[in-house]
This record gives sequence, structure tokens and C-alpha cells, in this order.
Amino acid sequence: MSAVDKHGFKINAVRNGIAAGTKVPPTLLEQLRQKLGFRHTAVCYGMTETSPSSFMTVPSDPLKMNLETVGRVLPHTMAKIVDDCGRILPRGTRGEIAVSGYLLQQGYYRNLVKTAEVMIPDENGKVWMHTGDEGFFDENGYCTITGRLKDMIIRGGENIYPLEIEERLLELQGVSQAAVVGIKDDKYGEEIGAFIQLATGTPKPSIQEIRAWIRQILAPQKVPRHLFWVGPGEATGQFPVTGSGKIRKDALRKIGESLKSETKSQRTASKL
Repeated sequence: MSAVDKHGFKINAVRNGIAAGTKVPPTLLEQLRQKLGFRHTAVCYGMTETSPSSFMTVPSDPLKMNLETVGRVLPHTMAKIVDDCGRILPRGTRGEIAVSGYLLQQGYYRNLVKTAEVMIPDENGKVWMHTGDEGFFDENGYCTITGRLKDMIIRGGENIYPLEIEERLLELQGVSQAAVVGIKDDKYGEEIGAFIQLATGTPKPSIQEIRAWIRQILAPQKVPRHLFWVGPGEATGQFPVTGSGKIRKDALRKIGESLKSETKSQRTASKL
């Protein structure tokens, strides 16, 4: 899309596209429609261990389903939402997504311990891949992803889901990428830290403007305490990513805690 903006290309031959790898923000779907001419963008969900897609939207789905869900489970595939004890949860209740069917991997290469942790047979012997992703089903079987369980922030005993904060940040004009992580805090256990990257040439909004933007629709406790800029000339030059291009939130947590410590040390030194 950056090439389209830079060179003014007009793409008329492409009708449909597929978006996958992570939940697709509504702003990105709209850009795909406007800039690349997609009439429909199928949203897929899955993981390498499930070959890889297990859910998908289809062209006949309402736009709302593409914006808010990853569609319904694919043929010859089974899925369920479970609690910490593996019990199936009712529709509309958040829990871990587990998938079963022909598409499951045999296991992790030479790692029986890791395999046993996530590939768990039920009482009938059917093996389920526990994805580590949290979500829920609606009454029509559409699945909404609410985040990674290990990415959940626990602030003062309250569970906070980074995904909804990230989606709100991406709706702010000029923000091209955003990631939210938990930063260790002496009082609350964890505080919210947001890493924000702006599109080239975009004026940098103030911290107050960003917090006010989030506060418009989210609860006050979901407003980030720590804000970090990502880009050339910033303390964090670029987002750390995996080989498949996904943001490494474990690395971001370490970066955020290091930057927080540096800021605290500078404030202490200025008082001396």
C-alpha cells in the first residue's frame, strides 16, 4: 500500500484478498478496499501447528463479520472454547480456543514436553491443539479473537486485553503500527505500556491527545501509563519481530521496562 501511495498506482484487476497472521484492524481492511480495490477481504485465523487456517470468513459474510470476527470454523475441523481446566464454555464466554481435526500437526520435532503441553486428548481420545489465543463464539458460530492469553495485562487484579487498546490506537490518524504490553509496576503489579509508530511525515500527537483518544471509548484503567515512540531517531528504532513478521511482545516488555528504568533514573538525577 505504501507503493500505491508513493507512485499513484491504480489496481483494477484484483477483486478479493486474504488477510491473516493476526487480527486485522478495521482501519487496515478499509485501506485494502480503498487503495487496492478489494471488494472482499477474507479474514483467516489459525497457526502453523494447524496447517495453518482453521477459521475463515467468506464473501457472503456481512462486513461486520469481517471487521469483528475471523469467521467460522472450516469444514472437517472442530473448535471449542475452554476454561483453564479444559471445560467447554458457553457461547459468548471468553476462553482459550482449541482446535481438532485432520489439520493438526503430529507434534513439535523432538520436543515431547512441549507437544504434551498443548496437544491434549479429551475423554474420548480426540486430540485438541490448545492455541493460547483467547476468544469466544457468537450464536451463529462466528469466532472473535480477544487476544493472546500470555499477553493479557493484570493491573491491580483486573484483566486488561491489549488488543482492544491496540485497535483504538490504530484508529488514530497517522498511527501506522501499535503494540501494547504489560510493564512491571510496584503498586499495580503491571501497568499498560504502548509502543506507537507513526506513518512517515505524520505530526507527532501529544501524550495527552493519545490518552484522551483512548479514553473516549475505553475505561480509564485501560489508558496507557507509559507511551514509547518507535521509528528513526527514537529510543526504539523499529519493532522487534519474529521470522514470520509478528511483533515480539516479550522483547517489547524488556525494552519498555528498560526505558522506564532509564526515565526514573534521569528524574532522580535531576533532583540531586
